[in-house]
Amino acid sequence: MFYNPFHYPVIPPVSPYPPYMINYPIPRTYPAVDTKIFAGSVKSFRLLMEQGSILLDRLGDVAFSKKMMSAAQQGKNAEVDQLIKSIGLKVPVATKFTPTGVNFILTTQGTQQQPSNCCTLTVAMKWGQ
Repeated sequence: MFYNPFHYPVIPPVSPYPPYMINYPIPRTYPAVDTKIFAGSVKSFRLLMEQGSILLDRLGDVAFSKKMMSAAQQGKNAEVDQLIKSIGLKVPVATKFTPTGVNFILTTQGTQQQPSNCCTLTVAMKWGQ
């Protein structure tokens, strides 16, 4: 019989793990659920929704919208920001716009209990072609 060095015996590979560990689910432990932070976020987001509604009501005023869109078209960011601030919202609003659309980003403010803001509401609307 001729010996072929490239021919290896067919032996199944040996697993480094015992057979009972293969495909055995690893038990996981999870911390207890605490809804305090989430409940605070829900409350904060309700405020954002209310403020967003006030923003939309003001944007529905044709004279106000025309003034804002005109300032945006001319690249007058400070004037756009001033118009949005004139609405008197209780939360900070960042405005980003392009020739085809505008985004209003409303964020919650940090408190002593929750120093960082928890929530953001982005109102994205189309205003051009």
